[in-house]
Amino acid sequence: MTGRAAGAGGGAPPLGLYIHLPWCVRKCPYCDFNSHPVAGAALGAYVERLLADLDCVLAAPEARRPLASIFIGGGTPSLLPGPVLARLLDGVRARLTLAPDAEVSLEANPGTAEARRFAAYREAGVNRLSIGVQSLEAERLVALGRIHSPEEARAAVAMARAAGFDDLNLDLMFGLPGQTPALARDDLEAALALEPEHLSYYQLSLEPGSAFHDDPPPLPDPDLVADIAESGQALLAAAGLVRYEVSAYARAGRRCRHNLNYWRFGDYLGIGAGAHAKLSRWRDGRVERVWREARLADPEAYLGAVPEALVEERRVLDADDQVVEFALNALRLVEGFVPTDFVRATGLPATRLAAPLERARALGLIEPDPARVVPSARGRDFLDDLVGLFVVGDD
Repeated sequence: MTGRAAGAGGGAPPLGLYIHLPWCVRKCPYCDFNSHPVAGAALGAYVERLLADLDCVLAAPEARRPLASIFIGGGTPSLLPGPVLARLLDGVRARLTLAPDAEVSLEANPGTAEARRFAAYREAGVNRLSIGVQSLEAERLVALGRIHSPEEARAAVAMARAAGFDDLNLDLMFGLPGQTPALARDDLEAALALEPEHLSYYQLSLEPGSAFHDDPPPLPDPDLVADIAESGQALLAAAGLVRYEVSAYARAGRRCRHNLNYWRFGDYLGIGAGAHAKLSRWRDGRVERVWREARLADPEAYLGAVPEALVEERRVLDADDQVVEFALNALRLVEGFVPTDFVRATGLPATRLAAPLERARALGLIEPDPARVVPSARGRDFLDDLVGLFVVGDD
């Protein structure tokens, strides 16, 4: 099955594919993702199940159109041996057409064992690597429960470059246990010295379901964290990395296209344990129906179920759902959106936004420009409050 289905409808948004690997060497205490210790995991069998899952996905005509991007996340996808990853990507290419310039991203752990696989990943078709550095200070890495050292992180970047990767993202956190503004600045400068094309710079948060949420570590004062964020943004800008999303910074032409598709309310398939998907049906150039899917989260259940039973939840989005979900994504973008973006992505009239936008402007959460909806600096700082204005019935 390749190419675009006639039933997909003209004018449909770009299509991405998210693939989830639910295993890691050891779960970090701040992590609330669907990840589990890898010991005993059947990685080869899991890849075969992923492809069977994709076969079921392709029963929907909306899924059978060219892929603009693939993102392999986790967990730790760099646990996959090179031949196993090649089998996965070859299987995807046998079933779906990839755009000639398709972005194929893989998340990687800086551990040296995984980094040695980077050349095989590049040969298999991965052209963008995202390395979870999180910090380049030894004491902070220990506090975060990370299993790599600063030296291993730097070695991983060197191996990525040697393997031919010229599109590299580094994940870096701030507001870490025991971190001062000076230490945070040193950490960011160390990451910038590695010259990444993209940097995800985000504050440590204590998410429900994580060990840190249940047993919080001592964190810096919120005012100090705000100072760290402001200083970091200035340092990133001076280094030529432009902020285009709440926590994403990129050099010219290096924004993550897969994530941009999420934030623009585009369509994406999702396969793997706990993976989510969002699809839309188009007819005569307009959105007719939008729905989301979620797959079985438990890896053993995902491997054990028949492929037709892997979807645990399927939910059609009503008009109210679409309003808030569009806002939740599009308002993360520094550039914001124009009302016609909303109309095109949802099929709803722009008047659905009038009341929340009026309140947002009155509160100073968006810029006064009537032609474009752009979060103000205050709006980015209080993004949850801004998005909450788009919830029907919110006061």
